[in-house]
Amino acid sequence: MYAFTFERATSVDHAAKLAAGGAKVLAGGQTLLASMKQRLAQPETLADLAGIKELTGICREGDAVVIGAMTRHREVADSADVRSAIPALADLAAHIGDRQVRAMGTLGGSVANNDPSACYPSAVLGLGATVHTSQRKIAADDFFQGMFTTALRDGELITAISFPIAKGAAYMKFVQPASRFALVGVFVAQTASGVRVAVTGAGQGVFRHKGLEDALNKNFTVQSAAGVAIDASELNADIHATAAYRANLISVQTQRAVAKILG
Repeated sequence: MYAFTFERATSVDHAAKLAAGGAKVLAGGQTLLASMKQRLAQPETLADLAGIKELTGICREGDAVVIGAMTRHREVADSADVRSAIPALADLAAHIGDRQVRAMGTLGGSVANNDPSACYPSAVLGLGATVHTSQRKIAADDFFQGMFTTALRDGELITAISFPIAKGAAYMKFVQPASRFALVGVFVAQTASGVRVAVTGAGQGVFRHKGLEDALNKNFTVQSAAGVAIDASELNADIHATAAYRANLISVQTQRAVAKILG
């Protein structure tokens, strides 16, 4: 590591001011600290959010579950409210990384980082969630803008995320064994506005698959999902999997998610 200034933010406003002044926000630190150790990131100042109580907690608000940005993955996985209202979200959280990652990683940190293979962005996009920030509310469809890129402005912090309760939802992840990230993960949700299918791990960022959504809105069956051709031309190809392999996984994982929802 190297010398830097460590600031413990006492409120959202305090944290926002530190961030606007150039400080790097520290949530769970699962990506940032590793990047600093490798000199991929060298911030002069860190603004720690761990002491801001208003950023934690889980509650039901009408037809939604609202989760504070600093809520740990383990807390989401163990929450009775999440498990009863959106069991797919609790299941997703329960299979992020390992126990140490789940004990330290946070919802807001994951979503703000927007790693192209992270699990939480698929739930946010799949459920049509709303991201609450220190300045405004952002719909999921407007929030994610590509690899490690979001609609957040300089100094703007995620404070909570509101997840609508779906009629049915499931997340199926094909795990990359070394990192525990998604080689391909598919979140399928039957929402008030129709079926949404969000894919992570396969492209330059999380995305919705219109072909699968159209087919499942017409006929919500495994066979309907299986009949959709998945274009591999814009999917990732690396040492772990070819684009064609990822395309096949999108189809297979969607079918499995539909089967799980149907019981």
